[in-house]
Amino acid sequence: MAELWTIGYAQATPATLLAALASAGVELVVDVRAVPASRRPGFAKGSLSATLEAAGIGYRHLKALGTPEAGREAARSGRVDRMRGIFQAHLAGLEAQAALAELEELVRAGRRTCLLCLEADPAHCHRTLVAEALAARLDLEVHHLRPEPPEASAP
Repeated sequence: MAELWTIGYAQATPATLLAALASAGVELVVDVRAVPASRRPGFAKGSLSATLEAAGIGYRHLKALGTPEAGREAARSGRVDRMRGIFQAHLAGLEAQAALAELEELVRAGRRTCLLCLEADPAHCHRTLVAEALAARLDLEVHHLRPEPPEASAP
């Protein structure tokens, strides 16, 4: 059985994110944000990929597995069911299906892969829908990582 991890960085720092990834033995982070920018220091595509690579973790951005703008707006306003519908329609498209096939190849290759997005709660994030779509293609066990809040990781 293949395995896949997911993680949201909303309540993390780069250090707590790295600690959670390392504890799971993650080898590759697949960024599934449509827009890999962040107001949170250390989580924009360039700085995040550099931090991960310095820690020996690969980085791949699959933009086509990101939520379209209308879905992001629905999520921000707490309409998770609406976001899910928008994302499911998006996921049926050719670009998203090609990106899902690429993700499937990465997971089948045996690299310990983790989907990354902003939302802390996997039940409210499209990355769970990506994981479910992948599980429909292969025998897959999904693990949701939750980085320790910065206060909890301080000595």
